[in-house]
Formats: sequence, structure tokens, C-alpha cells
Amino acid sequence: MELYLLRHGIAEDQSATHEDADRALTKEGIARLRDVLTTVAKAGAAPSLILTSPYLRARQTAEIAREILKVEQPLVETHALTPMAHPSEAWDEIRPFRREPSVLLASHEPLMGQLLGFLLGAANLQVEFKKGAIACVEVASFGPAPRGVLKWFLTAKLSRV
Repeated sequence: MELYLLRHGIAEDQSATHEDADRALTKEGIARLRDVLTTVAKAGAAPSLILTSPYLRARQTAEIAREILKVEQPLVETHALTPMAHPSEAWDEIRPFRREPSVLLASHEPLMGQLLGFLLGAANLQVEFKKGAIACVEVASFGPAPRGVLKWFLTAKLSRV
């Protein structure tokens, strides 16, 4: 299975409700995210399912990904993809979907960087997962500890080059 790890785009600093979960993407965040997703679509990325954090900025990111990458299935929200979730929680949420050819995860830091290391069997790996960045990991083992290979990693800045 291919797993696409997508960090949400640039979001407003504060929401009208002052709740972190209610922060929306900015116009710039949407534009950069569209650039990244258009690039990966042209490269052949085609997730069959999207799992997303319930936070607004992640759900908006997931909706844009669903549109650009032409994912037919509805989004699946999970608290296992919130910012402070543990990679093993996210993995437990991913494993039931192992029969899907590819799954995109729309989430946050620090989880995305930690999850990338976890999937690669390098829990202490330090990854700077910028807003709007996406990584592709090929996962072959679905036991309690995954075995993945990093196929590629793209930041919003690189997608505009």
C-alpha cells in the first residue's frame, strides 16, 4: 500500500472562536496546497481513500486533495490524526484499510513528522514537515510495527520551482 502523508496548508493564526481546531486555511495556504496536489496528481498519485483529522484546516486540506486527486470515497475523520496523537494510534487507525491500494492522511505537526519516522522504522528520525508538504511511503508489512520505504517527499516551495 502507498501511504501519502499530507500536512495541512497554511492556516489562519487564530479562529473567530479562538479554538485551535477551528482555524481555517488562508487563501495563500489553499493556493500552495493546490500547487502541491496538482504536481503529485501529474506524477500519478491516486489515493483511493482519505483519512483526515477532524480539525477544520485538515478537513479543508483533505477536501482539496479529494477534488484534485479525484478520490471518490467520502472522507474518513479520525481523532488519531490530531496534532498530538501518537504515531501508533494513527497506525492502528490505518491498518484496517490495508486492502486499499493507497491512502492519503491529512494531518498536522508534530504527528506527520513522527509518523513518517515510525513508518520507516526510525522512531527518532527528525523530519521538518512543512505546511502543505506531502510524502509517499510504500508499506509492505501491516503488523504492530510497520515496515515502510520512503518513495518521495515534496514541499510546497519545491512544487513551485
